[in-house]
Amino acid sequence: MSFSDLVDDINAMLEGAEPPSTGDCCIYKVPSKIRKLNADAYTPTVVSIGPFHHGHPQLQNMEPQKLIHFKAFLQRTEACLNDLVCYVDSILSNFKRCYSETLPFSHDELVKLILIDSGFIIELFLRYHYGGFVFELWFDDGITTNLMLLENQLPFFVIEKIYSLSFSSTNASNPNTMIPCFLELTINFFFSFNKSNLFFDDGDISIRHFTDLIRIFHLQHPFENRPGRIDIKDINIGEWMLHLPSATELLEAGVKFKVNTKSKCLLDLRFSGEVLEIPSLIVEDRTEALFRNMVALEQFHYTNKLYITDYVSVLDYLINTGKDVDILVHKEILENWLGDSDSVANLFNGLCINVVHTNISSQFSILCKDLNAFCRNPWHKLKATLRRDYGKTPWQAAASFAGIVLLVLTFIQSVCSVLQVVQAS
Repeated sequence: MSFSDLVDDINAMLEGAEPPSTGDCCIYKVPSKIRKLNADAYTPTVVSIGPFHHGHPQLQNMEPQKLIHFKAFLQRTEACLNDLVCYVDSILSNFKRCYSETLPFSHDELVKLILIDSGFIIELFLRYHYGGFVFELWFDDGITTNLMLLENQLPFFVIEKIYSLSFSSTNASNPNTMIPCFLELTINFFFSFNKSNLFFDDGDISIRHFTDLIRIFHLQHPFENRPGRIDIKDINIGEWMLHLPSATELLEAGVKFKVNTKSKCLLDLRFSGEVLEIPSLIVEDRTEALFRNMVALEQFHYTNKLYITDYVSVLDYLINTGKDVDILVHKEILENWLGDSDSVANLFNGLCINVVHTNISSQFSILCKDLNAFCRNPWHKLKATLRRDYGKTPWQAAASFAGIVLLVLTFIQSVCSVLQVVQAS
């Protein structure tokens, strides 16, 4: 290669070296240092959506089903395929900016991928909305789990626009037909994640993709009601987290656990007096994937709103062993569908490994500080020990009280006897 050819080659390389558009990016590849802890939690096993996992050999069996659903979607809506192709073609540049990595597909390949995957999702949601389960129960659950994965997403605005374009002519021809908006279909499909029963009017909320919506379900709406945040550099980290006691240690220090039934928000942990209230949580097969993907989204997209990361960090410290899990299960805070308590402990102990935690909500900072202060008070631990050793049952408490009274009376009698001897001498 000549000198001039080498210069031209380097210049060509520099022309393609453009920084990512962080403002539009919302769909990310999970970094290897986090992915290696549990790759299955981030990888689809049934269906690929979007470009990151498209073409994976183990997902090829679902490609014919995606085409069948896309065809049924076109027939259901009587949508003009030409109009849909024109729309996708027009937003392709914006689409690419939503992804954290360069997409190795041609222009035409991306257009087909977007249309088929969007049509599949819309038809899937419509069938579910009107007829319940679409595939076998286990298969449906696998698809639902795959659609919540951060790497397995299409931008929400793309699917929503394809949906609205497809039904605009149908609505015009039959104004009496009530067609739900796509957000309503989406919320209905992911109802099992919507523990707070949140619903939003069309236009009341802006979401980036399905993972983003599921995170919102766990935060509750609106965001402006969430507590402020504190930079970890501005506080003593050892004060709020490094020495946060486990559930066993808190119990031994006199803390009483109680299910928080007043709030529907999973993050609403409260400590008042000697009672720690925690909302109930079902721990099942997909719980790890659920939290891992929400935490991964926060690592990239919500670096100043790490609310889910705060929550799993607190649970990580509350749960060290299977014994801690048993305590929370006994108090009906955790519902263990995994069966093995050690498996639940390992799940929560692994969620925050290699996760960057630069700030914490003021709510959790105060909670941790108050719990540490309570446990450092020796009087609280003494009361808890006396209650545990001598007051487990009413009979044991009565016997202990009677023993104390007898001991006091014996002491008084001894003192009186000594005084009589002294006076006699």
